[in-house]
Amino acid sequence: MAETNEHTLRLRSGRLDDAKEAGRIIFEAFATIAEKHGFPPDFPSVDVGRTSAASFLSNPGFYSVIAEDTSSGGKVVGSSFIDERSSIAGVGPLTVDPSYQNKGVGRRLMNDVMERVRNRNFPGTRLLQASYHNRSLALYASLGFEVREPISTMQGKPIQEAIPGRTVRPATESDVESCNAVCKAVHGHDRNGELLDSIRQGSARVVLHADKITGYTSGMAFFSHSVGLTNDDLKALIGSADSYRGPGILIPTRNTHLFHWCLDRGLRLVQQLILMTVGMYNEPAGAYMPSVLY
Repeated sequence: MAETNEHTLRLRSGRLDDAKEAGRIIFEAFATIAEKHGFPPDFPSVDVGRTSAASFLSNPGFYSVIAEDTSSGGKVVGSSFIDERSSIAGVGPLTVDPSYQNKGVGRRLMNDVMERVRNRNFPGTRLLQASYHNRSLALYASLGFEVREPISTMQGKPIQEAIPGRTVRPATESDVESCNAVCKAVHGHDRNGELLDSIRQGSARVVLHADKITGYTSGMAFFSHSVGLTNDDLKALIGSADSYRGPGILIPTRNTHLFHWCLDRGLRLVQQLILMTVGMYNEPAGAYMPSVLY
């Protein structure tokens, strides 16, 4: 078992060349806890973990922190990230090498993350936590995070169903103002930075009703979010997708109408997550699907 303490643990900013080790840890940390509880891992392979880490480390809209064990020559033993592309900070993934867990590394990483949030004056911070992982739930609660609602990860064959009165098309940068207005109507804030990135990457879609944008998605994927004025807007976006990337799409379980609609069309429940927040939080005033970051 690896030995470390507060005197041998050092935190520093992440670099792109950390992707190999940070990605390995992301995979192994999620795989170990998921296997222990009988769930599929969020990151199915080391390569996916490394690709994800490289994406976070190379995006200037993300803050990264790396934990090193100085007694082992600066070995990377954990990492965490913050999505800072919009007014609300999204935390994750936070992972610690399985051989270094239960030694305070995760708390040190989270303390650094929360200090960053305070220094940058984010009005609110959010994360999604795997409901079967009691240890992380206790850690986040001890740091002031409040439980807001359960979220269902759902996966399966694409529904491929049109919704009467709704049309879906690729989003363009000229749609950003309208999309931000929808997000503000639902959440009280926009997600402009993430939206712009997804438009440039070609994954964003908008839904129109009576020739007006009434919803959008940054992508039907685990790391993407969606908002709509009504459930029909989200149904149209879900129904138009040709795949649900990653572990699946995230449906607020309290939205029983949308949850049942997905189940009735063959999507299966993969796992439950818990949306947790610190600071500003508005009860959603419309339909939404979070990303795994928030």
